[in-house]
Amino acid sequence: MSETIWFRTGEATVFSSEGQGTDAMPEILIGDIKGPAGHAFANLMGQTAGHTRMFAIRACNQQVRPATLMVPKVTIKSNAYVNLLGGPVQSAVADAVLDSVIEGVIPRIQANDLCIIAMIWIAPECATNPDLDRKDLYRTNYEAMKLAIQRALSNSPSIEELIANRHKISHEMYDPETGESQW
Repeated sequence: MSETIWFRTGEATVFSSEGQGTDAMPEILIGDIKGPAGHAFANLMGQTAGHTRMFAIRACNQQVRPATLMVPKVTIKSNAYVNLLGGPVQSAVADAVLDSVIEGVIPRIQANDLCIIAMIWIAPECATNPDLDRKDLYRTNYEAMKLAIQRALSNSPSIEELIANRHKISHEMYDPETGESQW
């Protein structure tokens, strides 16, 4: 029998193809439905204006297991944004979860006992970009979600890695020398 997974977190960033702005950066919580992750999952079932939450589904009538709730990090202001979240991103997240089960990253025996909360980023300008590469949006979200799950379930990065990199790596959005964004 597998060890109970109560509360694990993970994140990942996968960058888009040049000029697309389809970077993906999910932040996830995965844990047993009977524990704090399950309580958080249930509490998020209500809707908040501008932050429509939805299950990750592979297709109509095909909700993925473990049950996965997608929570947007950006206020939704258009149907075009909803179509991206409920189209390529929802498909990518669901496929990444299922493939993580198939590959043994998520224990198959626990697929009905775990839940995942995935905070999802889609750059607001994607909704108005007529040249948006929806396949790239799928790719980045699929790769990032798989990586976030793997990191959550392997407790990566380890505290040893974090300590070793403390003065070697800085946040991409902050330059400690100038106080400005590096992007």
